[in-house]
Amino acid sequence: MEQAQPGKPQRVPKVAKVKNKAPAEIQITAEQLLREAKERDLEIVAAPPKQKISDPEELAAYRLKKRKGFEDNIRKNRMVIGNWLKYAAWEESQTEIQRARSVYERALDVDHRNITLWLRYAEMEMRCRQVNHARNLWDRAVTVMPRVNQFWYKYSYMEEMLGNVAGCRQVFERWMEWHPHEQAWQTYINFELRYKEIDRARSIYERFVYTHPDVGHWIKYARFEEKHGYIRSARKVYERAVEFYGEDFMDEKLFVGFAKFEENQREHERARVIYKYALDNMSKDKSQDLYKAYTIHEKKYGDRTGIESVITSKRRLQYEEKLNENPLDYDTWFDLLKLMENAEELDAELIRDTYEKAISHVPLAPEKIYWRRYIYLWINYALFEEMQLQDNERARQVYKACLDLMPHKSFTFAKLWLLYAYFEVRMKNLQQARKAMGTAIGICPKDKLFRGYIDLEIQLREFDRARILYQKFLEFGPENCTTWLKFAELECLLGDLERARAIYELAVNQPRLDMPEILWKTYIDFEIEHSETERARELYYRLLERTQHVKVWMSLAQFELGIGDDNSIIGARRVFEKANERLRSNEKEERLMLLEAWKTFEYTNGNEVTQETIHEKMPRKIKKRRKIETADGVSFRIERKSSLFFLFLSKF
Repeated sequence: MEQAQPGKPQRVPKVAKVKNKAPAEIQITAEQLLREAKERDLEIVAAPPKQKISDPEELAAYRLKKRKGFEDNIRKNRMVIGNWLKYAAWEESQTEIQRARSVYERALDVDHRNITLWLRYAEMEMRCRQVNHARNLWDRAVTVMPRVNQFWYKYSYMEEMLGNVAGCRQVFERWMEWHPHEQAWQTYINFELRYKEIDRARSIYERFVYTHPDVGHWIKYARFEEKHGYIRSARKVYERAVEFYGEDFMDEKLFVGFAKFEENQREHERARVIYKYALDNMSKDKSQDLYKAYTIHEKKYGDRTGIESVITSKRRLQYEEKLNENPLDYDTWFDLLKLMENAEELDAELIRDTYEKAISHVPLAPEKIYWRRYIYLWINYALFEEMQLQDNERARQVYKACLDLMPHKSFTFAKLWLLYAYFEVRMKNLQQARKAMGTAIGICPKDKLFRGYIDLEIQLREFDRARILYQKFLEFGPENCTTWLKFAELECLLGDLERARAIYELAVNQPRLDMPEILWKTYIDFEIEHSETERARELYYRLLERTQHVKVWMSLAQFELGIGDDNSIIGARRVFEKANERLRSNEKEERLMLLEAWKTFEYTNGNEVTQETIHEKMPRKIKKRRKIETADGVSFRIERKSSLFFLFLSKF
């Protein structure tokens, strides 16, 4: 290499510049590198050479070396049980059972609470067919750690495999003294059943259900008796279970199992009694499955009444649960009351109590929107007392209580007042009905109250009272056109046309009306119906003094045409001409509508001259061009179509 000369600056080597700094198209991850290394076997370590032992001296040297290694590992960390297990397993592989046993004993001195150590030790003794040693080991293990179930399972299994049934039973009995978990008891029972010891299994069940007092265990006990044909014993087990739990700790699983047992024995009445007893004594939220089972039972073996009773009870339970969560849910109250009223056996007192509970939940806010559903509870209550129980006095009390509860200063319900009035009419107490309606109108006058009171008087053929009520109604709301029309209609029905005409005149002269067009149209139709042509024409022109609406002109033209005399066509044409002159300053659409109607009239009733005249009056479509300049100053012309009805009215 060239050495740098003194006095000259040292040259820095050039570093290649990376022109493309974008990421590579194919990215290589660490996982991919490891996978490729494994596939190419780059890290395979050569296996140690196999050692062949050919004479006893070499074998003794090999064993000495291995034992020295194991002992060194144990000496370094004697608490690592894995080292002891490997040592003992190696001694066993060398058929040095005594040495292996010695290793296990030394390990137990270190940690006698290690479960794996005991298991490996005992399994070695069993593999070597050292039964007594294994039995002694299991005895020692269950004595030291009686709560380890694995020791008991292994011990009992070994005794059973050896055919020592009595010894196995003795092991189970020792185990049961410690009150183990449920599976241990079930294993003991299955052991006795394998040897057909039914009585012994029964005695075990007797102790089992009291040691672990769970409903499922009682049911297993009863099914055990049923399976082996002891029906009375099975029934007695269920009865003892019911007595054991009492009414404070009732469980639906027990009663469902008991009822299904009776159902299997075709004792359907017994099953029905069990279901009813459980449903009557258990809380509703803990008997959902019981209701389902009872429903299925009744559908299979019950009559129509029983099935409906079950379904009704179930639905009633659901409604009551909803009402416990939200007592202001009035729709649920309606459903519950309807369900109770439609039952085959009507329980009047229960329904009354339910109505009282429902109406006691008054809406919290004095706003009508919250009272709309609530008020129907009172109405249904009163109708129930009147229609189904025939208790008219109680129905009257319900109506009065509801009316007293209502905040009439804020709002009222006309329907309630009318129902009460009609109720008094049905009771032939007409004076009280009129008094109630008068009170309602005095406290809170409403259109619906006036109309209902008037309809009541008309049905009673009290027309003079109806006239007085109409007058009061019009004093209350003179702008209501419907009231004027109904009043005039009543006079027409009574044949007093002058009264009706006077009412119409008063109505059209009112300064403010809610539907004046309907009122004028009805008044004009009234005059036309009674062949008062001049009066009708006069009314049309009076209306045109107030409004120049195109439909009024068109209706007047149709009226003139419909007179049917020689001058009717001329009169209608004169109306069209006058309307055309008056509507020149109005909207173009209204004038177009008039011309279209005039054109139809002329083509139906006119001649060629009049048709040509109206054709010339029709609007034309024209095209307009407009110059538009863009932002860059370039100008060009575009053509746009524009439909103009009257050229002299619209100009660009």
